[in-house]
Amino acid sequence: MTNRKATLIGLMAVLLWSAIVGLIRSVSEGFGPIGGAAMIYTCSAILLLFTVGFPRLREFPRAYVIWGSLLFVSYELCLSLSLGFANSAQQAIEVGMVNYLWPSMTILFSVVFNKQRASLLIIPGMLLAIAGIGQVLGGSHGLSLHEIGLNLQSNPLSYGLAFAGAIIWSVYCIVTKRIANGKNGVTLFFILTALTLWIKFSFSHQPDFIINTHVVISLLLAAMAMAFGYAAWNVGILHGNVTVLASASYFIPVISSVIAATILQSGLSIQFWQGAALVCIGSLVCWWSTRTRSLSKVSQEAQ
Repeated sequence: MTNRKATLIGLMAVLLWSAIVGLIRSVSEGFGPIGGAAMIYTCSAILLLFTVGFPRLREFPRAYVIWGSLLFVSYELCLSLSLGFANSAQQAIEVGMVNYLWPSMTILFSVVFNKQRASLLIIPGMLLAIAGIGQVLGGSHGLSLHEIGLNLQSNPLSYGLAFAGAIIWSVYCIVTKRIANGKNGVTLFFILTALTLWIKFSFSHQPDFIINTHVVISLLLAAMAMAFGYAAWNVGILHGNVTVLASASYFIPVISSVIAATILQSGLSIQFWQGAALVCIGSLVCWWSTRTRSLSKVSQEAQ
């Protein structure tokens, strides 16, 4: 598979992932935070078994099986449970925005761990992304430390899981590229995630399922978005350009918020959209910091 083709396949994941926040929250309202997540990953795993197939683990690098599984499952638990445990639909959208720090963090980690060349623009890029999250968490007050603190205190579990997930997924993208040796274990990872969630479900008190047409449709759509999105993304990060994929994902926060607000019928303030725009711009500036350094190097070599 060519680098360009793999990158294009990875970009398809950006579109699929944009619907995940609203769909996960919608499913959790019917099946509960843990039960909803378990249902989604179970259905996604079944879809992947029929489309991607189960991997031949003997051909996989042991480090990839171990670390890939650990990082992937940990991230999925953080993402799904952070949305499921949100106090309201609007808070779920805010929590999802915190998770979208991962594009700029992936580029930052590429610079730190993979020695990716970058200019000093990466610093204001990260600051813009963080300021955007602050604007979102400040609610109608905007970038207010007092309001941010109150918002975080209202549900530290959800916000903490979302932030941890952003870090874990960034590390997953970098580590997988280095140790996977071209292998794709997404089917295995989804099965392990589903099993982990069902184990947690069986050992904790859960609300009764509320099953209706809306919840079932949301479940099917979420499973398809998850399964095919991650399958496409894994192809992209294994064989494509990680920097391009991470930078392209800066579209996700705004698109995802629009879709989530529509699905969950939640109105969002102008301050929220300003914050979402800052997160996108920050990710773009981080990406541009790597591009300007590359262009500078090419120019010097040409002289």
